[in-house]
Amino acid sequence: MYLRKLIQNSFVTSVFIGVSLGYAQQRPNVIVIYSDDQGAVDLNCYGSKDLVTHNIDKLANSGVRFTQFYAAPVCSPSRASLLTGLTPQRAGTPGNAGASLDSKAGLPGDQYTMAEMFRDAGYKTAHIGKWHLGFQPEMSPNAQGFDYSFGHLVGCIDNYSHFFYWDGPNRHDLYRNGKEVFYPGQYFPDLMVKEAGQYMEQNKRYQFFLYFAINMPHYPYQGDPKWLEYYRKKGVSYPRDLYAAFISTLDDKIGLLLKKVKDLGLNKNTIIIFQSDNGYSTEERAHFGGGSAGIYRGAKACLFEGGIRVPSMISWPGKIPEGQVRGQFAVNTDWMPTLAELCDIKLDSKTLDGKSLVPVINNAEAVTLHTNGYCWAFGKNMWAARKGKWKLLGNPVDTSKKGVLTESDSLFLVDLETDPGETKNLSSVYPEVVEELKKQYQKWEMVNKRK
Repeated sequence: MYLRKLIQNSFVTSVFIGVSLGYAQQRPNVIVIYSDDQGAVDLNCYGSKDLVTHNIDKLANSGVRFTQFYAAPVCSPSRASLLTGLTPQRAGTPGNAGASLDSKAGLPGDQYTMAEMFRDAGYKTAHIGKWHLGFQPEMSPNAQGFDYSFGHLVGCIDNYSHFFYWDGPNRHDLYRNGKEVFYPGQYFPDLMVKEAGQYMEQNKRYQFFLYFAINMPHYPYQGDPKWLEYYRKKGVSYPRDLYAAFISTLDDKIGLLLKKVKDLGLNKNTIIIFQSDNGYSTEERAHFGGGSAGIYRGAKACLFEGGIRVPSMISWPGKIPEGQVRGQFAVNTDWMPTLAELCDIKLDSKTLDGKSLVPVINNAEAVTLHTNGYCWAFGKNMWAARKGKWKLLGNPVDTSKKGVLTESDSLFLVDLETDPGETKNLSSVYPEVVEELKKQYQKWEMVNKRK
């Protein structure tokens, strides 16, 4: 076992042994629902007027919804941060895990994950859905703390054949606990719901952590035909109609998952988190769009708001506030220490980049825990530094093409309070702010050396 994991495991396990089993049984179950390439405003509760998302909206209304919640700009780094509480760079996953079977890119096996935290505290742990954190044995879900795993290892699959189609050779990609399984013609989101339901039913007498990493609305857009017909009758144009149908299908599947939780009598003692991994895609395979970031500039694979600001919410009936909204700055690295606190798991969080959101969840007037600001880096030279209302982007790229960038925009300063759409570069107006944020990023980069 790697040294880092050994130290963390010993710390959490020793605390768990020190509490009674009776007390441990009072801990809540945890379900983290992670959607895929979902636009920042693509839910009714975030302002969308042309989508049907009743189930997710109901979940938001049963808890706390965040309006300034951030993640990494693409899939693997976002998932690595979620599961480790670290920036993608410190987690060793600054970019997407490779698609080839011999690729070494992914979440290093010595990182201590959220799944290991829960397992060490006596929980049953399951991953269902997309993984996209590496092919090597030490990077697999079962090696990263999950007792049970069902899903695909690469970034996307066809939802009916379960094949990964890219440059070729195309290959089948569906596994249960490391063993290839075959369900030709069966819709993958339905398989996910079925697996999750069976898992919860089998483990309802225990505390469990379920990472439900649903691969929607990531391309290929393969929504339920009933929704495609619905949106076309409503006059929704291409490619928004394809994306919208997939979003409403996503909402249907989450509704089925939540119904199963209720039917099993687990809803009052289950924490449920919903979040997207990054912004909507403008890639060719996504028909160059379909999603929306509303007023926000940018999309997946860039550091403008549309690439990193994501929908996010948490629900725990009777235990945290209901029907409330929080505008404080928060990041997906915050979920690991937040869940540790809510579940009374002693975690040595001093080395994490995430901060527990419990004070913010419980108090609308609480200040952000990230008082020293936050930074991102992506690709060869894109970066961003945020502190308060100010955000500085270095070498920005706009994958939404909402504006024109010139050489003079290599440092792009915005005031997010007055210009949330990041339309005006204020770097020449506030050079002192530029220098402050540059120094913040340089200091961050020294600690977060990219691999």
